[in-house]
Amino acid sequence: MKAQKILFPTDYSHLSDSALTYATTLARESGATLIIAHIEEPPIAYGGGEMYYGIPDPDRAEVRRMLDAVKPTDPAVPFTHRLVMGDPADEIVRLAEEEKVDMIVLATHGRTGFKRMLMGSVAEAVVRRAKCPVFTFKPSADHGPAKK
Repeated sequence: MKAQKILFPTDYSHLSDSALTYATTLARESGATLIIAHIEEPPIAYGGGEMYYGIPDPDRAEVRRMLDAVKPTDPAVPFTHRLVMGDPADEIVRLAEEEKVDMIVLATHGRTGFKRMLMGSVAEAVVRRAKCPVFTFKPSADHGPAKK
């Protein structure tokens, strides 16, 4: 499949940084433009300091600066940024449809048990609802254990 656009949602986590390498490779190999997006949500929704590298309640300008700093690992890959407000899964699916992307590449934190029940799984919801293929990047031994 020759992709024209690949959506890469980031939550600014280290795992998301690792998944960017895969998104960049897929974009480079298919000649696609990478759409790097962040879905901003209320801090209470993610808890535990997992997002924003521990920055408590960053303002929108800081979130925008953080997004602008996320770039493909290969400078030859064309890209754009999108900053969206709302529920991550809903907005990723909506943005994918609006931008007519050919694929979504996103990291999954691999939560299980009670944390997954409380927080849900953005990746799982996106996989279920997206109309295009979704490539999920799951934690491995190199990226630390999945949090339970």
